[in-house]
Amino acid sequence: MSFKYPLATATWDEAEYDALQRVIASGMFSMGPNVFEFEKQFANYLGVKHCVMVNSGSSANLLMVAALFYSKNPDLTLKAGDEVIVPAVSWSTTYYPLYQYGLKIKFVDIDLETLNFDLDALQNAVTDKTRLIMAVNLLGNPNDFARIKSIIGTRNIVLIEDNCESMGARFEGKQAGTFGVMGSFSSFFSHHISTMEGGLISTDDEELHHILLSLRAHGWTRNLPKFNHVCGEKNDDPFKESFRFVLPGYNVRPLEMSGALGIEQVKKLPMLVSERRKNAARLQTVMKDHPTLIIQKEIGESSWFGFSLVIRPGASLTRDELVVKLNALGFEVRPIVAGNFAKNEVVKYFDSEVAGSLVNAEHIDGNGLFVGNHHYSIAEAVEQLKSI
Repeated sequence: MSFKYPLATATWDEAEYDALQRVIASGMFSMGPNVFEFEKQFANYLGVKHCVMVNSGSSANLLMVAALFYSKNPDLTLKAGDEVIVPAVSWSTTYYPLYQYGLKIKFVDIDLETLNFDLDALQNAVTDKTRLIMAVNLLGNPNDFARIKSIIGTRNIVLIEDNCESMGARFEGKQAGTFGVMGSFSSFFSHHISTMEGGLISTDDEELHHILLSLRAHGWTRNLPKFNHVCGEKNDDPFKESFRFVLPGYNVRPLEMSGALGIEQVKKLPMLVSERRKNAARLQTVMKDHPTLIIQKEIGESSWFGFSLVIRPGASLTRDELVVKLNALGFEVRPIVAGNFAKNEVVKYFDSEVAGSLVNAEHIDGNGLFVGNHHYSIAEAVEQLKSI
């Protein structure tokens, strides 16, 4: 089915297709200089020391969690059974690495307007057992990191960010994805920039950077600098270092094509975010007092991945009716990420609990959806939403 107002559209032009052709002409398709250059440019964009590119945002979350199990820094190191707090509304691969590394998952409710952590619920959920908070910046909206840092206080709690939906967002002038010791990003087709498939991890911590480099490619030493925090000093003989394995890693390397695309896409990222924010400003003006629908309340400077529409509690409109109305107007729609993830069947495999209640997550689950935002004007679409 073709939609007048789709969820996602391409952000490529001749520059991206030329980049692909250069890689094809080079004959080198596995991870190489284009990937490394994109990592450098993306780190510069974020204002961080290091970025590691992988094959997806999901893999970025996996490596980010894994790295904390191999750090030698006692302030960062996790072990199986440690408690991690997550919002109840996010994508599946926010949670799976936490389960796969044996962490105790504690689901916390979200705020009905911001769609991020309910900060009072988060404060009540933190205990002396909490070792990790995984903040998820949903649909482009950064969390209130000042409040989260205040909640953590002097406790030995590690903060990481799933920023896969919020590339380019800022809080108090600082890029989302850079408030924790690591942050994950996605460059899948429907996200702010597209490298076909792709993801990145940002960090200022050199040891974590080295661990991520090893975990990304088989747990070997080949991509590590001569002096590093994983194996100490490498042998000068590359033959002897070719197949030296030091960590139980993965193969989640990106393609060289994806790196080449990233180089071109990151040049456009400020414009892509700026145009999305212009569309959102129009939406906020038109929809701020809508009698039936709640739009997302912005924290800091959202990069507006999409536009959430949540039916107000007590309204007579049902989500099924809303979907029919939107489809009739030409809107492609989706649930808000995965809704209340704690109710999914897969959770039976988790070591998990719910902190308090998930009233807002459950409301989102049955009464929320989102429509697309784009890097070009969608004034007509916004006006159509006003009529719902």
